[in-house]
Amino acid sequence: MIRIKFLLFCYLFFSGSVLLAQRFEIKGQLIADDDVEGIHILNTSAPKYTVSDEKGNFAIEVKLSDTLFISSLKYQPKEVVISQSTLDSRTLRIFLTEKVNELDEVIVGKILTGSLESDLQNSDVEPEINFYDLGIPGFKGKPLTINERKLFDADGGPDILSLSGGPFGGGLGVNFHKLLNRISGRTKKLRLIVDLDNRDACISRLRQEYESILFEDLDLAENLRAEYFLYCQEDEGFLDLCARKNDIEAIDFLKLKLNTYLNNQKSTVKN
Repeated sequence: MIRIKFLLFCYLFFSGSVLLAQRFEIKGQLIADDDVEGIHILNTSAPKYTVSDEKGNFAIEVKLSDTLFISSLKYQPKEVVISQSTLDSRTLRIFLTEKVNELDEVIVGKILTGSLESDLQNSDVEPEINFYDLGIPGFKGKPLTINERKLFDADGGPDILSLSGGPFGGGLGVNFHKLLNRISGRTKKLRLIVDLDNRDACISRLRQEYESILFEDLDLAENLRAEYFLYCQEDEGFLDLCARKNDIEAIDFLKLKLNTYLNNQKSTVKN
């Protein structure tokens, strides 16, 4: 009798564990005051990701306590933790907040000619402060995004293992902050998010600059165009292409990808 109870307990325990680990597909909807198409939804716990359609609808696999990260250039990033009620209903509604872009202050009182050199000489603009002239180290590179700052904070500083000096000579130093972030998977998750942000930003720029050229003689539905550009940004060499900022190379890449995408579409229709 005791053995039967023990086996029953084991069965219920392992069955419960399987259910907790099992992922289910949920249907979600992004809600905002403006366009909600083409927004990335990333399950940072899996990781799995998808993209919203023109109505903000999406489907993604999740399990209890998974975290969804919603990434968009237009809206503030958002994290949503999957609750039991979400799993029970298999539905999720997420409200997005639009980013507020502050306009630079307008200076009135000088007539500018359009010549950069002349206008700078005639303006009241003070020379930019040089941190090094003041003896203060200053960062002159491109400002980091929020997610890049999070990644830098998680994985910055000394190496995980490094030699350090001390009153009794050299010793072995351990960067526990960096080590724990790598063990927990936080660093990997943040790298994934930063990579996705970079791909989003680049494909938005390419779409703005070259979409009219690509589809000048081709009538393709808006949802298929969004799918095509997503197909482009998933290419392994996409970010390297973006970094080179070569117009001719970018156009050739987009045209090649478009031909491949259309051929794939035709094959899907035939099948």
